[in-house]
Amino acid sequence: MTLTQNAERVPPGWRGLVALVVAGAVLWFVCSKYPAELPFFLPWEFSWPVFLATSLSLAWFFIGLQRLPPAQHPPLWRSTCFIAGELLLYAMVQTHIDYYAQHMFFIHRAQHFVLHHVGAFLIALGASGSVLWAGMPDFLKPLFTSKPVRMSVDFIMHPVAAPVIFVGMIYLWLIPAIHTRVMLDARLYDVMNWSMALDGIAFWWLVLDPRPSPPARIGSGIRALLIIAVEPPQMALGAILSLSGTDYYPVYRICGRMFDIPALSDQHYGGLIIWLPGTLLSLLAIILVLVNMRRNEDGAADVVG
Repeated sequence: MTLTQNAERVPPGWRGLVALVVAGAVLWFVCSKYPAELPFFLPWEFSWPVFLATSLSLAWFFIGLQRLPPAQHPPLWRSTCFIAGELLLYAMVQTHIDYYAQHMFFIHRAQHFVLHHVGAFLIALGASGSVLWAGMPDFLKPLFTSKPVRMSVDFIMHPVAAPVIFVGMIYLWLIPAIHTRVMLDARLYDVMNWSMALDGIAFWWLVLDPRPSPPARIGSGIRALLIIAVEPPQMALGAILSLSGTDYYPVYRICGRMFDIPALSDQHYGGLIIWLPGTLLSLLAIILVLVNMRRNEDGAADVVG
């Protein structure tokens, strides 16, 4: 039997996985050997977990679209939101943006705003869970339905815990002593970025789930209250950092700033990113909750009628 015949007998899914691993290995090699020579859109520090999470999620999404009948496909705008959200999360930690974020506080805050807010918001707005489930290999599904995973998700998405964790993540990683330690420890730095992205996806899915309750976890009124609840603490933190005369994060002086701006200006810009854009995104979220509520009410009325 020839090599070509052997290759034809390998299931397409396994061929795709091999191609994915090979592509990742090439990226890992060039990033390890020539980080300074690579273009801006390639990783500064390659991460296998981020690469595989992004690549497999997108692969499962497109496989799911092929397996599901067209009537069960999400609208094109939702699919676009999901893909854009995935790519944004990837760009924040697997391009040279991540290098800049390690050397400028305001870029770090912009990076986390995308991880915790914009990118996660778009993924939640994509409402593509059923598509991902259809495209996921069967042997992995028991892992996602296991009791530890379900209990963790139930806790993170509990209507009391969710806003506390959402705001708490922002505050936790900005405690000056913790922030300094994290920015100097690669493992803690990865934990910080992963926690921000995963918590953001969980929170925004909780409030942007287009389905009525049930099967959604909470009703529209509670969703609006959660969005309102997380806003004042973010505004307060942003105001403190953008108006303070104290440099709370000298670690960026230790690491060396990329741009020649004063430390306080760097901190003030970062505070404004926490303060203002988050308010606008929360306002958009409330509008979307109201739109979903109206659609669900109209749908229920049509069923009754």
